[in-house]
Amino acid sequence: MEDLLQVGIISSTHGIRGEVKVYPTTDDVNRFKKLKKVILDTGKEKMELEIEGVKFFKQFAILKFKGIDNINDIEKYKGKSLLVTRTDAVKLEKDEYFVADIIGIAVFTDDGQEFGVLADVLETGANDVYVIETKDKKEVLVPAIKECVLEVDVAGRRMKIHLMEGLLD
Repeated sequence: MEDLLQVGIISSTHGIRGEVKVYPTTDDVNRFKKLKKVILDTGKEKMELEIEGVKFFKQFAILKFKGIDNINDIEKYKGKSLLVTRTDAVKLEKDEYFVADIIGIAVFTDDGQEFGVLADVLETGANDVYVIETKDKKEVLVPAIKECVLEVDVAGRRMKIHLMEGLLD
């Protein structure tokens, strides 16, 4: 399992005082209000940054980091990921998973047949949709609802699904 989880990507600078617009990759943008620090993945190193201020603009979080007070100090990090440690991550409810923990998990049908691998998770308004790559390299979309996803064993890297009628064409 990943030790660091992505919560956003720096999309651009905001003003000249070192603030950045962050595109959130977490399902709750308000979680930035509670964060005290993030880890910036520069590609070469990981730098811990203390969050000094948080504002919101449209779908973006606007962050101000302690000690970064000039646009020139932060501009070079456009497109870079902001991460949190698993201990700073949001607490999951029952039957909730971090996407990073389930990508690549083996998928089996409810009759025990190997079906494929979870390749991606699409976030929709109602429920997530799991993109499963079958053994013959086709993509099958399975809604992440309890009628279809019967069991997820993150530690064992296995998922059991029920293929409802109409999912396979």
